[in-house]
Amino acid sequence: MRKSLLFISAVFFFCNLASARHIKGGWVQYEYVGSGNTANTSTYKITINVFRSCTDNGPMPSAIGIYDATTNTLVQTVTGTNYSLAGSPTKTTFDPCLSNPPTICYQIFTYSTTVTLPDNVNGYTIAAQDANRITGIINITNSSSTGISFTGSIPGIINGVDYHINSSPFFQFKDTAIVCYSSKFTYQFSATDADAGDVLTYSFGNGLNGTQILTAPPYSALSYTSGFSGFAPLGPLVTIDSLTGLISGIAPSTTGEYVIAVYVNEWRNGVLFNSTKKELQIIVGNCSLSAATLKPVYVNCDTYDFAFQNESLSSNITSYQWDFGVNGITTDVSTSPTPTYVYADTGTYIVKLTVRNSLGCTDSTTGIAKVYPGFTPSFTVTGSCFQSPFQFADNSLVKYGTGSWAWDFGDPNSTNDTSTLKNPNYTYSASGNVTVLMNITSSVGCSGSFSKVVTINNKPFISLGFSDTLICSIDSLPLKAQSSGTVFRWSPNYKISNINIANPIVYPKDTTTYTVTVTDQGCIDSAKVKVNVLQFITVKLGLDSGICKTDSFTLRPVSDALSYVWRESVNGNSLSSYNTRYPRAAPLVTTTYFVTANLGYCQDSAKVKINVSPYPVANLGNDTAICFGSRIQLKASISGSYFSWSPTSSLLNANTLNPIAGPSKSTSYIFTASDTLYCPKLVSDTIFVKVIQPFNVNAGKDTSASVGQPLQLQVTGGDPSYTYQWLPSTYLDNAGIYNPIATIGTSSIDSIKYMVRVTTPEGCSSSDDIIVRVFKNGPEIYVPSGFTPNGDGLNDVLRPALIGIERFDFFNIYNRWGQLVYHTITRNSGWDGTINGAAQPSGAYVFTAQGIDKDGKIIFRKGTSVLIR
Repeated sequence: MRKSLLFISAVFFFCNLASARHIKGGWVQYEYVGSGNTANTSTYKITINVFRSCTDNGPMPSAIGIYDATTNTLVQTVTGTNYSLAGSPTKTTFDPCLSNPPTICYQIFTYSTTVTLPDNVNGYTIAAQDANRITGIINITNSSSTGISFTGSIPGIINGVDYHINSSPFFQFKDTAIVCYSSKFTYQFSATDADAGDVLTYSFGNGLNGTQILTAPPYSALSYTSGFSGFAPLGPLVTIDSLTGLISGIAPSTTGEYVIAVYVNEWRNGVLFNSTKKELQIIVGNCSLSAATLKPVYVNCDTYDFAFQNESLSSNITSYQWDFGVNGITTDVSTSPTPTYVYADTGTYIVKLTVRNSLGCTDSTTGIAKVYPGFTPSFTVTGSCFQSPFQFADNSLVKYGTGSWAWDFGDPNSTNDTSTLKNPNYTYSASGNVTVLMNITSSVGCSGSFSKVVTINNKPFISLGFSDTLICSIDSLPLKAQSSGTVFRWSPNYKISNINIANPIVYPKDTTTYTVTVTDQGCIDSAKVKVNVLQFITVKLGLDSGICKTDSFTLRPVSDALSYVWRESVNGNSLSSYNTRYPRAAPLVTTTYFVTANLGYCQDSAKVKINVSPYPVANLGNDTAICFGSRIQLKASISGSYFSWSPTSSLLNANTLNPIAGPSKSTSYIFTASDTLYCPKLVSDTIFVKVIQPFNVNAGKDTSASVGQPLQLQVTGGDPSYTYQWLPSTYLDNAGIYNPIATIGTSSIDSIKYMVRVTTPEGCSSSDDIIVRVFKNGPEIYVPSGFTPNGDGLNDVLRPALIGIERFDFFNIYNRWGQLVYHTITRNSGWDGTINGAAQPSGAYVFTAQGIDKDGKIIFRKGTSVLIR
């Protein structure tokens, strides 16, 4: 026995959400009680139905607003606090074919009240709101910050008919059920109506957001995630039957809760006069049903091969048994989950599938397999213009059964451009390109479509090939007309072989315009061709000229001729073509070109001489460099008659081939040569003269050293590519580098002056010197006994002189109160007589200084120095 498919209850939920957000759906119901105690009033019983999370005791909507349905103004407010628990459905038993069944839990609360309202032309909107819709809803965005609006409507007067005596549909509570992801399901969502004669229809629609404080309509729709909408809340594979309310399809593949809003529409005497919304939330569970599911019909109109599979996504099936329905044999079976079967003959077969799971659950189903290969849709079309009918003919291959047709002729200006005939005709309303579609279905279940773009001409198609041409007076000319029409007529009837054919021959003696008129099934059009008649032709090539060797040009004869033959005076191949009107010529020597031009039997000829000369030559040699302030002679060579230099502002004798250049900065000199022969083009060469700008080098400040003490000399302002020479080389370890070491090993001299010359690779040089004073007493720290910081540039700073000191530790200065007024560990630094910019008074100051000589000995000195202002 086949198990029942999955059903959805009105609401079912997992109960694992936070208690702060608890509303899961609901709807507004009202019942017409009767006329009120006051004239022109009516009494209604209003019921608010709320679905709430079973684990949360959050509040219900506390206020019900009744609004004018057109102006949305508040008419009456009802305080609703006395909600009662109408039920708490649970499910404890499950089908053995179901794997991984979820826990189901939700609560149903209702609140009812009676109101009396004035009979209103506009009708009323009943609304209750709550801001605490549950979180984690799959098919809407930001569910953690959305609420719900429960709405219903009491109709007024529509098209002159009063509908206020009405009760809204009543939704029955259904049994709990389960939806498994990616599985087929059905749910009979239906309502009943107490008003006899009313007809109900069903549709999906937008769920509505809500707030904690009651607000007037309209209410904003929920924002749905990609792939979902209010009209496809479970995706495109789930639909609702508008007449029965049956929700069916394949559930989404993502597990979790989904919100659905269903609108039940009330019709009376063919008029839609009311709509009631019910929101519910559905859980798609991580479960599967061991079910056998096949498509109702399998049709193969191409081959005898079929591939079958269980359409259910059940994960716990352990065995499959297939019977492919061929009578009289027992070999048409399989135990594969996804079998293929090749039928031996055409026909209709009943395929049966039986499945079993590990718990012993068995399910079976059947489907129909139709095997009718030999089906190919096609059609042909004839017609020309919109003034006459187009004939369509079915050209399909339908080997089995009979066909039925549905044509769409693609006329954008008509809604009645269809037919169900096999070979229909259709007259279009205007010209243009349309797409004609034919759908064909055979009686054995094959179906398919074929489309074709059809051009609807404004008039019959006519092509003449040319509209203006030339002939010689002794020649004849075939006129060639192509058209969708069949009747041709040419005019005038002058020098023409036949005026009633598409391709007559004409031989006019004077210029004549011929007109062809074409008729096609009542459509008429015409076209013209002008035949210009010449008594003779001429051809001209212009005057002789010249070009540069290796250049090319186009020969351009002036003539009415239609054909040309070329030749040249030398045995070469300098033309791109010898039978075109405008060939490309590239002669390497002086050449005469001859052309013979023809218009039919009319002929003429011409010639032109092209003198060829080589390009002039200009050569300046390689780029060079000079020192700033120097000059250099440029040496140019030329093959040509004229030359020029640029720029000339830094040149002497710029009208010669060998001017003298003396630029102050790097300069590119351009030398241009030209000729007086047949090559008028200019040729240039460029030489770049790099100017080495003056540069300064610094050998350092004068210094001192003790006898035998190594002293590091070093030049700044040079470059690794420069050469260095120190003079004298006495006491230096290497006089040819930028940083030699001087070791003065004698006490017989008091000082020595070193000069260093730095030379660039181009020979430009600069020099500087340094004086080294020689102390004979070994390493020492000397501090002057006084200094005068008056800004005259003499003795303004008190600094220690370090003789033979390898490492300088510190230099400190104290005032007479022992306060530290200056400290440094940097060589050649000293005190300027100020503290934080403030000048200190004259007087004696104590200093201490310390360093280490090359032997590691500590040199410490202490004394006084006088500041004099």
